[in-house]
Amino acid sequence: MNIADNLTKISGLFPDKTAVRFPVKTGESYLYKDLSFKELETKINKYANGLIDSGFKRGQKVLLFVRPSLEFHALVFALYKIGAIPLLIDPGMGRKNLLSAIKEVKPEGLVAEAEVHFLSLLFSDAFKSVKHKITTKGLTWGKMRKLSDLLNYPDTFKAEQLEDDEMAAILFTSGGTGRPKGVIYSHKILYEQTNVLKQLFNLDENETDLPGFPLFSLFTLSMGMTSVIPDMDPSKPSKADPKSLVQNILDTNASFVAGSPAIWEGLGKYCKKNKITLPSVKYLVMFGAPVRNEIHRMFKDVLPNGTTYTPYGATESLPVANISGREVLKETAHLTEAGMGTCVGHPVPGTKVKIIKYVDGPISTLNQAVELKTGEIGEIIVNGDVVTRNYFNAENETLAAKIYDLDKIWHRIGDMGYLDETGRLWFCGRKSHKVETISGPLYTIPCEAIFNNHPGVRRSALVEINKIPRIVIERNKIGKTIAKDKLKEELVELASHHAHTKDIKDVFYKKTFPVDVRHNIKIDRLKIRDEFQRGNR
Repeated sequence: MNIADNLTKISGLFPDKTAVRFPVKTGESYLYKDLSFKELETKINKYANGLIDSGFKRGQKVLLFVRPSLEFHALVFALYKIGAIPLLIDPGMGRKNLLSAIKEVKPEGLVAEAEVHFLSLLFSDAFKSVKHKITTKGLTWGKMRKLSDLLNYPDTFKAEQLEDDEMAAILFTSGGTGRPKGVIYSHKILYEQTNVLKQLFNLDENETDLPGFPLFSLFTLSMGMTSVIPDMDPSKPSKADPKSLVQNILDTNASFVAGSPAIWEGLGKYCKKNKITLPSVKYLVMFGAPVRNEIHRMFKDVLPNGTTYTPYGATESLPVANISGREVLKETAHLTEAGMGTCVGHPVPGTKVKIIKYVDGPISTLNQAVELKTGEIGEIIVNGDVVTRNYFNAENETLAAKIYDLDKIWHRIGDMGYLDETGRLWFCGRKSHKVETISGPLYTIPCEAIFNNHPGVRRSALVEINKIPRIVIERNKIGKTIAKDKLKEELVELASHHAHTKDIKDVFYKKTFPVDVRHNIKIDRLKIRDEFQRGNR
């Protein structure tokens, strides 16, 4: 198999249909450069032939650093076609982690923007394994070639046929709870993810995708959907300009938009303020962090013909579960606000979820795990065709994250939660964020929900400081008008009415919370904890 065969098939079925649209700002409006599926397939084949002639080949690891563009998708699928293994590393993880990840994986190829090639000279130790180089533009040296040169090659190429478990790509985790780890994807996993997403949202060639996370479009293109590249920096989702995104959506009649909640929260506020609706959008998909109920409520009026969705998963297992905003507001929002956790929906087709008793350390086989009853909070583990088998060159991390069940593998997703009586999964927080107390463990999402109910709180963070559970508050505009002592008094009173928060009596304040580098919205509670333990308040 080869995941690139999906796109070849689509280009044969819909050769003249627009595959990719790229916005070019002209004053207050946009012009769009388009590639049809036939043109995209032609470019993929030329790149594939050019890559082979440049020394790239099956099984080689290739570091890909190319901005979202008309070239990005063609390059990824060209690498797939020749059987090479694209390495997709988030530059937002920071220079130290980035260079460490590159050095660990030892890529043989580098396809990148000009500035990355210059950086490779400055940090040559991390890039010393690289033998073959392609630059998108600019100067070349040594055996480096320009991407434009590859367009002179033949426009036909038969994709390498690979074993279903053969390595297809390495995607790195964000490093939010430790060092970034390389997650190995096989072609079979990419196939299964495409099929699950297609089934989950009933997607076909009649939909138009606008992805705030570029890799998402690799799935939608394989379904025959048109993919519109949004005018934003995907490495900084919280900085996305909602006015530009609204214009991109309206211009292209985008029906499926996806990305970090940080993108869509800003867009929703902009639409509400300016009384804008997005009638073409059927699915507004938010992933990467729990989504507050008020965001779902905000989009009720913005999406007259659609609703929000919050698929749940991780780099190692995506997607695991899914729920719509309509279901949240109708059935689970009031329970979340009462401190019951965040409902992330029923498991997706082909994926199984179990809740097991928390163990601090590896669990070798499933029969060593203690499965909990319905409603009991424990560690979430998942099994299915979208679950990856191992990390790259990280045996200890693989042993810590995987549980073996004969020929099956269960992934320890790193989260705590429970299953309700209908089989829906509820998220209660990261395993590493739980706070141990004399009366038992406290979990971030259920506890923080109580404090977040106060009109003066933007968000809160449960942390353990000097072995005592404390709540750290980021105030909103209303909260900043209330004296800190008065606000603390009101928050402690609010917490006293709930069994799981009644013992939290210490309230600290922080101007802004640190968040993760990938989605710009997950609260870095461990960093907050460390700052307060050092006395930085």
